Amino acid sequence: MTTRLALLGSINIGGNRIKMADLREKLSARGFGAVETVAASGNVILSSDEDEQTLADDLAAFVEAEFGITGFVVVRSVDEVRSAIEDNPFHGEGSDKMVHTIFLARQPVAGGFEALRQAHRDRGAERLALGDRVLYLDYVHGVGVSDLTGRFIEKRLGCRGTARNMTSLKRILAKMEDFA
Repeated sequence: MTTRLALLGSINIGGNRIKMADLREKLSARGFGAVETVAASGNVILSSDEDEQTLADDLAAFVEAEFGITGFVVVRSVDEVRSAIEDNPFHGEGSDKMVHTIFLARQPVAGGFEALRQAHRDRGAERLALGDRVLYLDYVHGVGVSDLTGRFIEKRLGCRGTARNMTSLKRILAKMEDFA
């Protein structure tokens, strides 16, 4: 069994409320054994032998069936979470609360990243960089004042994503490395 991080998009925002204790209990009962959550934003550490996409699809269907929330799930390995921190070009430069990695469901459509950069040019101080199924983003002045909303980004990239800041990712990685 491989340790995986399942990032549930849009959980505990906009009315999509799930108690993490309920989520852990139901996932354990479904056969995932020991399940951990980090914070209340849909960060689930579990073990699975399913391939990444199958696990993501199964978990999204599970959340919809058990909690009535239609969403999406992105699954990553310990190494991918570590890379999401280490490869973020803004990590160490900006505040850990302002520097984010957006985990994408897949690599953006051709020309998507350039379309995002062009649409955002002259609209704010945020810095953007593209990685392997991730978008690195430094919000500089804060998420709440940024024009770079999830919908704005997803429309240009042609794929969904779910963001975590460096503070959260470091906590998640530490738990993943201790998980067994």
